[in-house]
Amino acid sequence: MKIIAEGAEAKIYKNKNTIIKDRIKKDYRLPVIDVLLRKSRTRSEAKLIREAERAGVNVPAVLEQNDKTYKLHIEFLDGEKVRDILDKNWKLGEQIGEQVFKLHSRKIVHGDLTTSNMLLHNNKIYLIDFGLGEISDRVENMAVDIHLFKECLISKHHSIWEKVWKSFLKTYTNDKVLKHLKKVEARGRYKKLD
Repeated sequence: MKIIAEGAEAKIYKNKNTIIKDRIKKDYRLPVIDVLLRKSRTRSEAKLIREAERAGVNVPAVLEQNDKTYKLHIEFLDGEKVRDILDKNWKLGEQIGEQVFKLHSRKIVHGDLTTSNMLLHNNKIYLIDFGLGEISDRVENMAVDIHLFKECLISKHHSIWEKVWKSFLKTYTNDKVLKHLKKVEARGRYKKLD
């Protein structure tokens, strides 16, 4: 078993065809709160992945969820991170839009919708890492999800972001969310005073 990534909340290991997400103990938290948070976040992520799968979203399968060890065993998908290949494959925006539309149609908000959390596996886009996700029917939360994705495109894929965005909008057709996105974007801009 080898460690392949380490984030603020968890260490990620690969063991044969399994990814193990191990939510690590935080010494700065009260032990009782630490246990509750690790357990609830493990359960929540497993639930979101399963809900996404039921909605027809391409996600890795949850193989095992252990509430005592705070570990989530997820199917390993042999693929490339979209962040590494998007600049040469901007048309993937269409597939991304389709997956996110299905996700939001089931009232699932990803919470960290970046090209680092998307894989191309067998020529299909898969969404991964639902650690910051939630179930929500709030248009605001879905618009923020899309806003984060757009900001990721602008900052990490600046030479092709507009092509990807137009491609994304061909299949992400939730008009309420896209309308609200304009409000979210407007909040982030400073208005020039005359």
